[in-house]
Amino acid sequence: MLEPAETVKIFQKQAKIKTFSSGATIFTDGEIGNCMYGILNGEVELYIDGKVVETIHRGDVFGMGALVVPEQTRASTAVAKTDCELAILDRNGFLFAVQETPMFALLVMRSYSERLRILKRSI
Repeated sequence: MLEPAETVKIFQKQAKIKTFSSGATIFTDGEIGNCMYGILNGEVELYIDGKVVETIHRGDVFGMGALVVPEQTRASTAVAKTDCELAILDRNGFLFAVQETPMFALLVMRSYSERLRILKRSI
């Protein structure tokens, strides 16, 4: 079974892979989001109110919340913890992947759910 990040890479119409150097900001809390990311290599830290709330790794996806909420805003700041290679999927690609590949939707929900459980246990 493919990891969500690999599925993001497959569903791109064009190879849209972006690299971020360690310490680079990927997106900022409150900004409008028009894409989601899949980590092909590296680690990303998610910050809320200046505090790291989660570190995510290869195979994880993030940023999809902005694609499904009406205001389309980011709920955290994402910073590359290490040099990263990220697959990028825009809203139309995300909706296509969810509609055409139910397993993609399940993998994204599983990733999101597992991360939410970890966050809840840390509170």
